[in-house]
Amino acid sequence: MPAVTRPGNVDEEVGPLLIEHILHRKGDDVVSVAPDATVADAVALLRRHNIGALVVAAGTTGPPVAGILSERDVVRALGDAAPGAGDDPLAGPVSALMSTEVTTCTSGDSVDHLMRVMTVRRIRHIPVVDADRLVGIVSIGDIVKSRIDELETEASTLHDYLASGR
Repeated sequence: MPAVTRPGNVDEEVGPLLIEHILHRKGDDVVSVAPDATVADAVALLRRHNIGALVVAAGTTGPPVAGILSERDVVRALGDAAPGAGDDPLAGPVSALMSTEVTTCTSGDSVDHLMRVMTVRRIRHIPVVDADRLVGIVSIGDIVKSRIDELETEASTLHDYLASGR
């Protein structure tokens, strides 16, 4: 990746964009749900907060993330439910649908690295965990926005450099 310079000081290189920069911009709020909550309650949280995934909180003991429940998990469960069989996936617990193999990152990871992880593993949401503490969540949308911002800054810097006649 080419070095990005700050306008006015073309000799100073800026390091890679880190997840902590995204969290600083978007905030560290994480909407979570208990494993024993109903899927219907989880769907209501997704709707209320206009988000695509919930972190399933492990509680006060154990790791900070027990799982993750995405819109896709809910839709698949609804699609798999046999009509008229009496099995209502919305009435069941979140723990029945959540993904338990959760990929996490740290705030010190680079955006480029996380973009590759999301692409290879085909995941859209990654909880951010520092020192066994949940400190945020990053979505593919956050990654795309940060990359667009980075490209716009780079283009502006190049434009300013060319306009200065050097």
